[in-house]
Amino acid sequence: MKQLFDTVSYGCSKMVTKTYSTSFSLATKMLASSIRNDIYNIYGFVRLADEIVDSFHDYEKEILFNRFSEDLESALKDKISLNPILNAFQHTYHKYNIDRRLVDAFMTSMRLDLHKTDYLTDEEYKAYIYGSADVVGLMCLKVFVKGDDAKYEALKDTAMSLGSAFQKVNFLRDLKADFDDLNRSYFPNTDLNNLSEASKKEIIDDIETDFSKGLSGIKKLPMEAKFGVFMAYRYYRQLLKKLKKTPALKIKSTRIRVSNPKKIELLMRSYVKYQLNLL
Repeated sequence: MKQLFDTVSYGCSKMVTKTYSTSFSLATKMLASSIRNDIYNIYGFVRLADEIVDSFHDYEKEILFNRFSEDLESALKDKISLNPILNAFQHTYHKYNIDRRLVDAFMTSMRLDLHKTDYLTDEEYKAYIYGSADVVGLMCLKVFVKGDDAKYEALKDTAMSLGSAFQKVNFLRDLKADFDDLNRSYFPNTDLNNLSEASKKEIIDDIETDFSKGLSGIKKLPMEAKFGVFMAYRYYRQLLKKLKKTPALKIKSTRIRVSNPKKIELLMRSYVKYQLNLL
């Protein structure tokens, strides 16, 4: 039965989420059960594409990515795939009528990571962030509002801002790995060999602006999604807080983390704020 295979596929996406990101997995658990699997399905898809371009160094990445892209095309067209991650994603894609342009923009940004190493202009930087992060936020938003187009349009801009904030925090946190291991530099007009406090502050101020816009949207989310997204917001704000306190040159030589006990503390504090309607 196809239903059994679908169940296995959803389980694979959930396992990918739990294995690759304890923080995102924890936030997703805080979503209502009615939408939780669909967020796992989206995460599984974007994680798989990201792993191809970021991790499979001993293989022909472009060949693997092209094959993945072809399999994605078939999955969306045929509404089935023998790749369980793509099979799960196509289910969510069709269920919520996700805009194909969002998927294409994501794949375009991932393909850039195969060869592009520098983002020299603000336009290139913004375009990459849109495809790698903003559209993921928009796909999730489609699930959060259960496909309601009016609610989606009302919250679209704030969802993009939140996606941008998350991605920019990731860029700052992963500066060492991106620059030293993958030879990538995402921040335009920034000398990562000698990251200054002034450059760091400029990046953080930009992230703070995105977070402020994103929080205004979180407050308007349906109840099924609000606490889980707020939990993710709180986690990334904690990461940013630690990055603020870390000297610029040290960010280049280490990877800032939020400990598991701190994540639990954030969960408890976030829940209290949520229950008291203090978001």
